[in-house]
Amino acid sequence: MKRALPLTRLAQQLLAQALGPGDLAVDATAGNGHDTLWLAQRVSPDGQVYAFDIQAQALQATAQRLQAAMLGETVTLCHCGHELLLPQVPAHWQGRVSAITFNLGYLPGSDKQVTTLVGSTRQALGHALRLLKTGGALSVLAYRGHPGGQAEADAVAQWFEEHAGQLDCQVHESPGPVLYYCTRRQPRAGT
Repeated sequence: MKRALPLTRLAQQLLAQALGPGDLAVDATAGNGHDTLWLAQRVSPDGQVYAFDIQAQALQATAQRLQAAMLGETVTLCHCGHELLLPQVPAHWQGRVSAITFNLGYLPGSDKQVTTLVGSTRQALGHALRLLKTGGALSVLAYRGHPGGQAEADAVAQWFEEHAGQLDCQVHESPGPVLYYCTRRQPRAGT
């Protein structure tokens, strides 16, 4: 029997369809830096990535990965929550970002009480939608096994339902996390 692709790898595989050299990308939850590094590799040499995390430990791990890969200049690290996406990225990025990724939950190997939250995540998703270009991709991996995780996953599902007219979405379920992968539709005339 063929083993299912982990949702983290599936998210990257799907995002790769919308992302290439010279593009703009955002990692809304840098964590240990795996997705940030992957985004930087995809957009280099001329693209740029913004990566966000509220934990200094996460940004240190991310910076070390980027330096080891000689991609530190490709990424701007922001020590703040993802609800500050819009105020932190350059204004001229609005409507020009090719890919945005979220891994919701907590930083592996750290304090499991420090998690992403429903309110800030919904706000960040709203900002992400404003940043995405037509055809741009949004990936949200919501972990449901920790306290508050199921409520956050439900809020993400509701947010995607509310914005169904602007996004074409796929949902990939697993016993643990759920992956939402969407691309931004062409805006309708007059909207």
